[in-house]
Amino acid sequence: MALCAKKHPPEEERRARANDREYNERFQYASNCIKTSKYNILTFLPVNLFEQFQEVANTYFLFLLILQLIPQISSLSWFTTIVPLVLVLTITAVKDATDDYFRHKSDNQVNNRQSQVLINGILQQEQWMNVCVGDIIKLENNQFVAADLLLLSSSEPHGLCYIETAELDGETNMKVRQAIPVTSELGDISKLAKFDATDCTSSGGTLVFCSGEVICEPPNNKLDKFSGTLYWKENKFPLSNQNMLLRGCVLRNTEWCFGLVIFAGPDTKLMQNSGRTKFKRTSIDRLMNTLVLWIFGFLVCMGVILAIGNAIWEHEVGTRFQVYLPWDEAVDSAFFSGFLSFWSYIIILNTVVPISLYVSVEVIRLGHSYFINWDKKMFCMKKRTPAEARTTTLNEELGQVEYIFSDKTGTLTQNIMVFNKCSINGRSYGDVFDVLGHKAELGERPEPVNFSFNPLADKKFLFWDPTLLEAVKMGDPHTHEFFRLLSLCHTVMSEEKNEGELYYKAQSPDEGALVTAARNFGFVFRSRTPKTITVHEMGTAITYQLLAILDFNNIRKRMSVIVRNPEGKIRLYCKGADTILLDRLHHSTQELLNTTADHLNEYAGEGLRTLVLAYKDLDEEYYEEWAERRLQASLAQDSREDRLASVYEEVESDMMLLGATAIEDKLQQGVPETIALLTLANIKIWVLTGDKQELLQSLLVETAVNIGYSCKMLTDDMTEVFIVTGHTVLEVREELRKAREKMMDSSRTVGNGFTYQEKLSSSKLTSVLEAVAGEYALVINGHSLAHALEADMELEFLETACACKAVICCRVTPLQKAQVVELVKKYKKAVTLAIGDGANDVSMIKTAHIGVGISGQEGIQAVLASDYSFSQFKFLQRLLLVHGRWSYLRMCKFLCYFFYKNFAFTMVHFWFGFFCGFSAQTVYDQYFITLYNIVYTSLPVLAMGVFDQDVPEQRSMEYPKLYEPGQLNLLFNKREFFICIAQGIYTSVLMFFIPYGVFAEATRDDGTQLADYQSFAVTVATSLVIVVSVQIGLDTGYWTAINHFFIWGSLAVYFAILFAMHSNGLFDMFPNQFRFVGNAQNTLAQPTVWLTIVLTTVVCIMPVVAFRFLKLNLKPDLSDTVRGQAVCFGGRSPCVRKPSGLNTPVAAVSVRYTQLVRKKQKAQHRCMRRVGRTGSRRSGYAFSHQEGFGELIMSGKNMRLSSLALSGFTTRSSSSWIESLRRKKSDSASSPSGGADKPLKG
Repeated sequence: MALCAKKHPPEEERRARANDREYNERFQYASNCIKTSKYNILTFLPVNLFEQFQEVANTYFLFLLILQLIPQISSLSWFTTIVPLVLVLTITAVKDATDDYFRHKSDNQVNNRQSQVLINGILQQEQWMNVCVGDIIKLENNQFVAADLLLLSSSEPHGLCYIETAELDGETNMKVRQAIPVTSELGDISKLAKFDATDCTSSGGTLVFCSGEVICEPPNNKLDKFSGTLYWKENKFPLSNQNMLLRGCVLRNTEWCFGLVIFAGPDTKLMQNSGRTKFKRTSIDRLMNTLVLWIFGFLVCMGVILAIGNAIWEHEVGTRFQVYLPWDEAVDSAFFSGFLSFWSYIIILNTVVPISLYVSVEVIRLGHSYFINWDKKMFCMKKRTPAEARTTTLNEELGQVEYIFSDKTGTLTQNIMVFNKCSINGRSYGDVFDVLGHKAELGERPEPVNFSFNPLADKKFLFWDPTLLEAVKMGDPHTHEFFRLLSLCHTVMSEEKNEGELYYKAQSPDEGALVTAARNFGFVFRSRTPKTITVHEMGTAITYQLLAILDFNNIRKRMSVIVRNPEGKIRLYCKGADTILLDRLHHSTQELLNTTADHLNEYAGEGLRTLVLAYKDLDEEYYEEWAERRLQASLAQDSREDRLASVYEEVESDMMLLGATAIEDKLQQGVPETIALLTLANIKIWVLTGDKQELLQSLLVETAVNIGYSCKMLTDDMTEVFIVTGHTVLEVREELRKAREKMMDSSRTVGNGFTYQEKLSSSKLTSVLEAVAGEYALVINGHSLAHALEADMELEFLETACACKAVICCRVTPLQKAQVVELVKKYKKAVTLAIGDGANDVSMIKTAHIGVGISGQEGIQAVLASDYSFSQFKFLQRLLLVHGRWSYLRMCKFLCYFFYKNFAFTMVHFWFGFFCGFSAQTVYDQYFITLYNIVYTSLPVLAMGVFDQDVPEQRSMEYPKLYEPGQLNLLFNKREFFICIAQGIYTSVLMFFIPYGVFAEATRDDGTQLADYQSFAVTVATSLVIVVSVQIGLDTGYWTAINHFFIWGSLAVYFAILFAMHSNGLFDMFPNQFRFVGNAQNTLAQPTVWLTIVLTTVVCIMPVVAFRFLKLNLKPDLSDTVRGQAVCFGGRSPCVRKPSGLNTPVAAVSVRYTQLVRKKQKAQHRCMRRVGRTGSRRSGYAFSHQEGFGELIMSGKNMRLSSLALSGFTTRSSSSWIESLRRKKSDSASSPSGGADKPLKG
């Protein structure tokens, strides 16, 4: 990626003075201008031609053109090469110019955005490209941040502001940033204008610091870290990431804020994460380059053979005919004649690698790209976003993918939390049953619960189980206490802009979902102050005194509030992870605990994020004593956190269990089905999720495992799920070794007692591990992955991971994502695909062979860096299994046919050389040579390359095993190439010798000799065009009107041009060019000629027909079987008999496979049973995974509400439930069970 600023040596530190451009310009920091375009009007032609002639093929054809300009060695006119070459260069130049135009357009759109910059004490409108380091910028609500800024002040109290980072990490929940206290009061422009470097301190002539100066770390790509120091008023103030606003973020729910530009343009963390743009080539491209070199070597060998033949012929025979066939003036020996003949044959035989090959490939790829863009089944109606092929060079690679690397948040999930189920006093709510007691499917469910009784209900909230609302309305004390806890125990902020219009400002969507659920069931959190919480309980406003917030942190994995109700009773409400909270319950709740634990296992088994709720009554005397000890602990100078934790631990014990919640981290629609289908296609899926660094490793693993189960990457059918959490190199190595040993032990005995050797080489070990019996999965966190990616351990990690069916890496940095992808590319030599939606995925997307960006969200960085984009993960299955497979199939068939037809065309010259004294005379006339690849045979092969398909698209989705030939590279490889070449050579032999043998003895109708050069040329050329046309008809698997028109139209055009070139009209206009008047008419009027053409065609084609017939009947491919079934069962008329291949063993295996696939797909639509896991709980802990807002709320710093509507914080409840993702098998009716109601204390 090119940028406006010049490159400079790496910085050791960054110095930026506020309002002092002259000082900052001395460091030559990068400007805020972005340039991704490559050309301008003056440089386009020379630069583009230079780039194009770096292609070996273009240079090769330019070399041939120069040879053709030498009269002594050229037997063809110059236009036979220059016309195709100019055509190729022009088409490529137009394509490059179009792409660069859109890059210019995108650059201008970004660089010309307006920003308010403080210049000379006045706010002025400046374009983004003119913003410099040290400038102070004013941002307003909903504006994008122009550069990496140090937050100075904002409209919110205490310098708070709220941002959305969707473009950076794909997360749509709000994040808080806060200015340091010393600058938070600089909200006035006059004060900001004085925030400069007028007061500098020096020591011994050396500058120490200036007021309003920031010294910080140099530019880097760490999105969650920043370290710096602000020098202001002769004091130093530390700066952290909490004080920074990064480019790409959007200011939300904050009227305005001011920031100091620290990093601009390419130095911003957003651009630092973009990575270096790599030129991507497909494996077929690389193979073609190798094959072209081989063909060139073959061409040189043919030239040498014919040149030697020429030298021998001239020495032995040619010298006797010097009177009739004199040598050219420059030729003085037979050896030199052979040397010139070599170059002449290089020119004549160059069509074995025609330049039209590269043009045709680009046209076919362009057509495939348009098919992706036009695919209505990949168009998202909700977001009005189509799929887009942002490159035209990788389409066939989509049909060869073996590894998919996916982000989680925003890619697999929507980052929308939905209150799905709950357990209250031993009864589970959330499932709906029909009259027979079976669980109702999503489409069979009645209308959702009607919350019209509650005027403050959120209309977007959906819940289907009416029994929960009935319990609330009937005044069930446990249910009321359950929702009372949810309405009180949180750190959500509320704003009511208009009467009844509540907007919740939640730190995470989890808390927003829980508070919204309580709101809809009649317990509406209305407002709060630092010391009170007001809740409307079933229409009655009740204000609770907030005594304490025991905030969440990574170790506690729970939060509590202590409140006093209007009656004066003090109660502690707590919610937290089941693994933590269930051990802190009173022993009297054991029976209820067992029932709730069963519900938790059921919820966790469905991939839901579980949370346990409990309470405890406190008497006044105990609370006063405890509050005093808490105060002393909070004032301690040493071990403050440990002392507070001990005080919290004491009060959060012997609690009474209320129940549990189950929140769905809402997956994107179709994610489990897509993953299951791609897995059946032998594609391995690795999830690389970049959760925040504050996450505790156990929470990370729990969340990752839950996502794995809900996405169907992990199933209970798996033999084992390995979890690697080591903190040191030795621990990680040991955990990986144990995982490999367990996999090897399960497959130690193979066949009839044969065992693997104990010691295997690295390559053998990898192959053995990948063939182990059973299905395994690997979950590894970021700390462990950092060690696993070290040079001495990366192979061990790769061997272990590649033996697993699924791999989940959590808490990985953007760099680690790219390293994992590069590791697989380096050692597995497999095609990789990376898919993500945030700037933290850009490096991974650019590193993989194919990068896919999820569009439709506000973040666009992943899309801009991607090769393909669409709005939902589920479209990936269609992109790969339909478009990718078809593109690979079409390209392979195109290349096989193209090499075949050109060898059949060119090798005729080689055989003719032995009968013309090796004189470099051509069989065909020069116009036929020019038009053969451009006109006569170009359109039919293009039609096949663009439209052909072996099975319909629905069959491609039903039989994912059809995808495997691309992964194994079966359709076009070196073996297939040599088969095509052999067929072409075989055709050329028959094409030359059959007419040659016939013409040696044949006569015309009038008895004269038939054999003459032009008649022979017409016969061979006509036979060639007919044979290759019949061959492409046999190769075409899917006939369209376009195929018919192009194939038969090309034949018609050939005859039309043939007769036109031998007509009187052209002879009259160009007598020196078209001398053989009437030759075509006279030759094709002879029955002998047509019999020769028919004989040649039959002999060339019949072996191919016979081979394919035998292969179809004796050893059909899966595609043959599927196509036979489609013909049999998909037609309008009933099938009379099975396809002939179905009676064979191989076909039977294929049919059996398809039956197994269908059975497995059908089973995967039901919910997964939790076999053997009843004793383990997987807590998703539905909390924000970072330090809570408790301290901020109790301090009252954020209690002044903004005048803006907080629409961005509205709980995003989905309008529909993807219940099909969680359906369970229920063979018998099961009624809801619950324990007896237990009275609440107090």
